[in-house]
Parts: sequence; structure tokens; C-alpha cells
Amino acid sequence: MADRCISQECLGDTGFSYTLSLINGKYKMTILYTLMEFKVVRFNEIKRYIRDISYKTLSSTLKELEADQLVHRKEYPQIPPKVEYSLTERGMSLIPILDGMCEWGDRNRL
Repeated sequence: MADRCISQECLGDTGFSYTLSLINGKYKMTILYTLMEFKVVRFNEIKRYIRDISYKTLSSTLKELEADQLVHRKEYPQIPPKVEYSLTERGMSLIPILDGMCEWGDRNRL
């Protein structure tokens, strides 16, 4: 295999860059972790669990994760409205990465 030269490469063309574009953001990984741990969660439950996230930020971040097909939003036709969030199959495929981060944190926590 030939040596790679950085001057002929572009980070934007890598799988790393694509993955980062989906999960980059202050709360995206936290929301994905929450859904990994608790499976099906309502909006206000996520808000209470994360605590320091604003309602607006939580709403917009969930919409982005849904648009990227990582999170599923299920709305029930009732009053008051009931909405539940869960990971899609695509979102669940990130679980090994999230598990690895958890394991690393457990081993390296100071």
C-alpha cells in the first residue's frame, strides 16, 4: 500500500467527517445516549433527564436527529398530545460507538 499524502486528501471525504456531521452538536450525543438507555422516551422526560437543555434546543435537536433518520418520533392522536421518541435502526447502529464511549469513560474517569 502506498503512503498517503495529506496534501492529496480531504477530511470532508471521509466516513469520520460524515458521521461527525450527524452527531456533532452540543446535545445530539446526549439525546442519543438517553434513547439508547431508556428506549422510548417522551419529550418532557428527556428535558428533565438532561436538565440544562432548553425546550427550544431540545425541540430543534430532535428535529435534526429525526431528519437524519437517527430518531423516530411517534405522535399519538389524543388530547393532550402525546409524543414518544426512540432510536431508528440507523440510530441503533450507533450503539457500539456510544457503548465504547461509556466504557472508555468508566475506565478513564478521574
